[in-house]
Amino acid sequence: MTPRPVPDWLTEWEYAHRGLHHDGVPENSLAAAEGAIAAGMGIECDIQRSRDDHPMVFHDWDLARLTGEAGDTEDRAADALEELSLLGTDQHPVRLATFLASVAGRVPLLIEVKSLPGYDVEWTCASVGWLLDTYSGAVAVMSFDPRVPMWFADNAPTIVRGLVGTDSFENGFEGVWRDPMALAEAQPDFLAIDVRDLERPEAAAWRAQNRPLLTWTVRSAETRVTGLAHADALIAEGAGLA
Repeated sequence: MTPRPVPDWLTEWEYAHRGLHHDGVPENSLAAAEGAIAAGMGIECDIQRSRDDHPMVFHDWDLARLTGEAGDTEDRAADALEELSLLGTDQHPVRLATFLASVAGRVPLLIEVKSLPGYDVEWTCASVGWLLDTYSGAVAVMSFDPRVPMWFADNAPTIVRGLVGTDSFENGFEGVWRDPMALAEAQPDFLAIDVRDLERPEAAAWRAQNRPLLTWTVRSAETRVTGLAHADALIAEGAGLA
């Protein structure tokens, strides 16, 4: 697999994990995005798909943790999701279209498409790709699921694409990032690796090829040291921002 050139911005920024969130400012909210922009950081955000196929800036497969509501995120239409309150604040889940219009290219975006083994993630890819077709800001799409960068390689090759990797977090895709066949099929422009797994030889080998290596989630002074030593850009939150 021959690497293709990637834009310099990808590794020149530090990214706020789910935006710059804290008490009173929920993750993946417009307020968290504005906080990251004010702090001079790029933004990492997550995408779930609504019942009526809108990409929503929301992390969880179910609503309970972030909204206090019961049920699965994908079972509600976009309008209904946007009526919910995030963590008891005046912030709400928003469509990716709204999020893009708000950020408006002021800082780079890393958009993580959520998936599970067997999930019809290609439809989410198509919905995201359609919106990014007219977005002029710096943006990359990534996922634990290799089908996501594979879809963008085949259908929207001008969009920067990445594979997210972990061996420490159980999500159905553990270790996939180290599978040579998965990498060849996914054709990622970059890897974003769990900071706990960053010292694995496969990560060093990737970086030795002058290929971009990002890491998540930097939450402490210790993980910041690890990230700065072994990766090209950090996805950070909390104490990791200090």
